[in-house]
Amino acid sequence: MKCRMDIELNWIERGSGMPLVLLHGNGESLESFRHQIGYFSKSYRVIAVDTRGHGRSERGSAPFTLKQFAKDLKALLDSRGIRRVYLLGFSDGGNIALIFTLKYPDYVERLILNGANLYPLGMKLSVFVPIALAYAGAAVRATGHGMPVAACAAGAGINAASAPAIPSPKREKALKEKELLGLMLKEPRIRPGRLQRIVCPTLVIAGTRDMIRTRHTCLIAERIPGARLVLLPGDHFIACKRSREFNRVVKCFLEEAQERGMDAGVPVSGRQGGAE
Repeated sequence: MKCRMDIELNWIERGSGMPLVLLHGNGESLESFRHQIGYFSKSYRVIAVDTRGHGRSERGSAPFTLKQFAKDLKALLDSRGIRRVYLLGFSDGGNIALIFTLKYPDYVERLILNGANLYPLGMKLSVFVPIALAYAGAAVRATGHGMPVAACAAGAGINAASAPAIPSPKREKALKEKELLGLMLKEPRIRPGRLQRIVCPTLVIAGTRDMIRTRHTCLIAERIPGARLVLLPGDHFIACKRSREFNRVVKCFLEEAQERGMDAGVPVSGRQGGAE
């Protein structure tokens, strides 16, 4: 389905019950949750969203920032009359989920952060440096010019040199690549101290070989009051590659939170797995 805002935002809905919103990572789409949508729709009303400029959602003219993506999510929820959700974000989707929870805390009943980071250097240098180099290359390619519409210009009596250029497919691709890579290099910018404001039950989950530094993931869990930290064997993509374990941990967290009355402020804490 699509939600009419200033853009067409693509999303799907499956199941019934408490809304569970899924936010994908940078350059991905809601299809990245193919191992979660069917599983969780048996117990929840799953809403998976294509972020602005991702998947089948339009880019629009608004700023291409994580804060804008959080605003887009609120607009989508408001259009559906949804005021309370369980929110699960992966990678940049986790960063959007953090920003959304800090900005609109009344909307989030439970929060799951998978492979999120507070600032770009939360990533390992072995990941950050190649991204920076790829961004530089995309920036160079994005400065290329299309071919002027010479034939039309001549027909209209316009100098071909001053005719408007047609962006080439390669340049358009480079512009999009630059925009996506730029998100990872420049955002998010969340001060660790701000995490103290998050009062909803929170699960912080990542792989033991994640592209996010383990100590950074631990920092996020430590700064969110009562958060639970779980480290599963694997890399950044445990939700896909280790979907059974991932889904089980998330479901147990959601069910345990409900059973123990965490909405009344009873914290869940603890750690599973090991740090690298």
